[in-house]
Parts: sequence; C-alpha cells; structure tokens
Amino acid sequence: MKKFILAALVISGAAVAAQARNLDIYWVDVEGGGATLIVTPEGQSLLVDTGNPTPDDRDAKRVFQATQKAGLKKIDYLLITHFHGDHVGGVPALAKLIPIEHFLDHGDSIEAQDPRSGAAWAAYKTVAAGKRITLKPGDKLPLKGLDALVISSNGQTIAKPVKGGGAANPNCAGAVQKPADKTENQRSAGFLLTYGKFKFLDLGDLTWDIEMQLACPANKLGTVTLFQATHHGFVNDFSGAPAFVLALKPQVVVVNNGPTKGWQNSAWETVAKIPGLEDVWQLHRAMGPNHDHNVKAEQIANLEPTNACKGLGVIASVGSDGKFTITNERTGFNKTYTAR
Repeated sequence: MKKFILAALVISGAAVAAQARNLDIYWVDVEGGGATLIVTPEGQSLLVDTGNPTPDDRDAKRVFQATQKAGLKKIDYLLITHFHGDHVGGVPALAKLIPIEHFLDHGDSIEAQDPRSGAAWAAYKTVAAGKRITLKPGDKLPLKGLDALVISSNGQTIAKPVKGGGAANPNCAGAVQKPADKTENQRSAGFLLTYGKFKFLDLGDLTWDIEMQLACPANKLGTVTLFQATHHGFVNDFSGAPAFVLALKPQVVVVNNGPTKGWQNSAWETVAKIPGLEDVWQLHRAMGPNHDHNVKAEQIANLEPTNACKGLGVIASVGSDGKFTITNERTGFNKTYTAR
C-alpha cells in the first residue's frame, strides 16, 4: 500500500511539474541574422530562422547550443520567415546537428535567381523536401497549450483584426507611406503568439508597406507584451513604420541586431516614443554610426565586435500567470515583468 501511495505521489508530482513548465524564448546571437527558439509549456519546440551560412557553421552551432540548453532532442517545427541568407542560411548545417521534423514557410522564394539568396533557397529546398508546410495569414501554428496565429505570409496579412484589435489608429494621421517592397523581406511569415495575458510578436523582416496594412486605418493587432523588433531593429528604415510600432504599445522590445546592423538611431527614436514601454534588450551593442543609442550594458548580451563575440543570448521565461523574466546570458542579470 505504501509503495502504491509513493508511486501515486511521484506520478502526481511529475504531472504538476509538467503543468508548471514555463513558455521559454531564446534569442540566439547570429550576428545580425535571425534565430529565435521557442519551447512551449507542453515541451514542443518552434525555431524561427537559423542565421547565416558561414564556413565554420558558427550560427548553426549557436542555435544547436540553445537547443541543448533547452533540453531538446529534436526541433518539432522550423519556421523560416523568408529566404534571405541571414535567416535560412544555417539550415543545412543545423539539420546535421539535430533532427528537424517539420518546415514551415511562406511558399517558394521570389529571389530564386538572385545570386545572393538563390543558393540559400536551393539548399533549403533540398533539406526540407517532403516536409514543408506553406503558411497563410489566419493559419494557426500547431502548438499545444497556446495560440499562435500567422499574421503575415507571402506579402499578405490577416483579413480581420485579432481579438483585442480593430480600433481606429490615431497614429495613421499624416503617417508616411512607402512603395511596396519587392524583395523576400516583404514576404516574411510572421506570427502572434498568445499565452494567457502574454503576447509575443515576431514578424521576421516584414517591410514598412505591409506593416502599414496591419496598422492603418485600424490597428489589426491591438497591443502586445513583447515585440521582437522587426528587421533586426528596423534596418535602414525599411521596416519600423511608427504608425505600426506605436500602436502595438509593447511593454518590452527585444532587438536581434548585430554590431553594425540594425538598431540605427531612427529605430531607437521610434521605440523611445512607445507609450508605456518598460524596457529594451539588445543582442549586440550597436557600434559604428549607430553607437549613439544603446540600452544599459546589463541588458545587452554582447558588447564586442563580431570577430571577438562569444555569441551569448537573451532568454525570456513566461509563466501562466503572465509574469515573465528576461535574462542576459552574458551577466546573468534579469528583470521580471507582468503582462498587462
């Protein structure tokens, strides 16, 4: 009888531990590329982008290290936002390090003949053959225990506002419009992940023209908790339309920039105007012409130029109660927030 009670307690304890698992988000430093690993409370994994193709497979190895920290034996879903080398380039090397079960993307590349991105697209097709799923706006990512809605894909956006969205956006008055982008950036597959009160938005390198479709005249997305700054921190103002960014009203922004890529001064100035913004975290200290605006060093994962960089990351751990803690791998410094 005692053995039975003990066994029941062990099983019960394991069930409670499983239920108590947080939603974890790892921003992997891929030197101005994109790689974000999400591990759900159910233990499923979603990797968003894989960084650059480098001769030493640097980015693939850094992503793999993140999967090991997360205790993963496989990647359940790999979502490639678009087919530029700094997002899809690490796929072949990563697939040799850890099994990848499913590949999610916006459909075929529109730059297949481009000498810069065509090779990365061809390599991806080879690795993902027979395992690809094409995403459309309004689709739900197959993740249990939370809601992950595809917001944009292949140059299109959701037709109707999400719950909590749809209000007229006062930031649209006099807002700057830009011509339609004709690169893979515009095709970025992006999603809004909701876990209780916590909302995380990742739109890859989605461009200004598509952001404005989401923002004006009505804000289709409402407000979010944590925003991964689009396009590595609004590269060269191709992304980061103020009417869009200000309407989101994120509490926290994470910037996956490189030492000299993204997070330029104009990006900083836009983010600084966000109503109710609590904090910004950076993967890299901005150097060169963008060195004027950086957050406190304790909230920057890497302070060195690329050739001296250790590739440390930023990690968010989100509880079911809406509280989330962000940690800087370099220093161990962390801060806790509560989703509104």
